[in-house]
Amino acid sequence: MSEYETVLVERRGAVGIVTLNRPDNLNAFNTQLREELKWAIREINADEEIRAAVLTGAGRGFSAGADLAEGPADPERYRVEDELNGDYKPSLMELDGAPQPWISAVNGAAAGIGSAYAMACDLTVMADDAYIYQAFAAIGLVPDGGATWHLATTLGRKQAYELMVSGEKVSAQKCLALGLCNRVVPAADLVTEAVSWAGELAAKSPLALRYAKQSLREAMENTLGNTISNEAKLQHLCITSEDFGEGVAAFMAKRPPVWKGR
Repeated sequence: MSEYETVLVERRGAVGIVTLNRPDNLNAFNTQLREELKWAIREINADEEIRAAVLTGAGRGFSAGADLAEGPADPERYRVEDELNGDYKPSLMELDGAPQPWISAVNGAAAGIGSAYAMACDLTVMADDAYIYQAFAAIGLVPDGGATWHLATTLGRKQAYELMVSGEKVSAQKCLALGLCNRVVPAADLVTEAVSWAGELAAKSPLALRYAKQSLREAMENTLGNTISNEAKLQHLCITSEDFGEGVAAFMAKRPPVWKGR
């Protein structure tokens, strides 16, 4: 695993762990964190031995969002579109398109664009004292980093808009009820529980995990007919793989399968 200044990258067996590591700044995103997180996620995604991954934050919070104390290097030429599309979007899309599932382990606040990273992961575990906060309206901004898309697809238009403009700090339990997270655990057990769940996923068929994720992503933006066809293509890839033969053989022999991811 590579070494970074603002990100910690760890491997535990087949599970990769990426930790935002600016705890004195509540893991707020500065230029260095944006860049290093992109490379860390890419490193995890490219490692075929890592079959599930966890994204979390060091210290008291997942992320406070953008670091407002860091001004642009060139104010006269600065455009926020360049920053969002050029600095944030690549790492967010790396999470979305990753071959393995990512679990966000949310401790404390996931605020602003920090909430977008939490929601961009395939699954989310929240500490019982954690919350998601759309902090944008409080400073005259709109949600970014795809937060609008995640809220709308999960909650529907009316509830999404309410959270966007109200500035409510949505508790872990309410996030669970709304479908914004999968599990709520004691804060002291957060990373342990997330890594344990990732380990369970890592023991499953890598192709099934990968193509189920792809199928779901396509289904969310497609018609029923197109979804059936897309599923059929992915099913062909699975059923003609070595892993399918191994899965059937293991099932018949009543033994654990040995997955190869091909």
